[in-house]
Amino acid sequence: MRSLRVPAATLLTLFALSACSGGQTAPASGGASASASATGTNRDAEVEATFAEGQGAAITYLPELVPAGATAKVTSSSGDGTSTVTLELTGLVPNRHYGAHAHTKACGAAPADSGPHFQHEKDPVTPSVDPAYANPQNEIWLDFETDAEGKATATSTVNWDFTDGAHPQSVVVHSNHTATEPGKAGTAGDRAACVTVDF
Repeated sequence: MRSLRVPAATLLTLFALSACSGGQTAPASGGASASASATGTNRDAEVEATFAEGQGAAITYLPELVPAGATAKVTSSSGDGTSTVTLELTGLVPNRHYGAHAHTKACGAAPADSGPHFQHEKDPVTPSVDPAYANPQNEIWLDFETDAEGKATATSTVNWDFTDGAHPQSVVVHSNHTATEPGKAGTAGDRAACVTVDF
């Protein structure tokens, strides 16, 4: 199976079908459902997916941290100068800290396929570990701690919009909370899992 990348036009069609059928979202391939809407300059998206090893809309690279069968829901709303992204997860390791960020590319079979963190103002130096760029105001950080049942929710709101030419394409779950000190800012350990989202 290939990674799920749902074009914006398809997402808009799914949203229109959803509105006409009483709010039910048409399922997308790969064990995920997706919807989106656009009003003026607004960009809204939603993806629900189940993690599996290999390829798909949600891939686990470290099943000991994100087991196959765990679920993710990503919702985002962007427009009028702000963007809000919410990540909801189930089936993870209980009572554990994780990091999570929006990344520049869609998920792939290899953990690095999703590219670096998406940044509103791009750091000219790679990798970006300067707190002036690698920070929760310039990136989408969604660090979380699971509860006793392995569930968690995290939300990030930033004061800038996603655009057609500049928006993330995935959310990556990392093995640790995100560091903030110079030289390590933005790092969060191994990439444990990835969810493809057409923000």
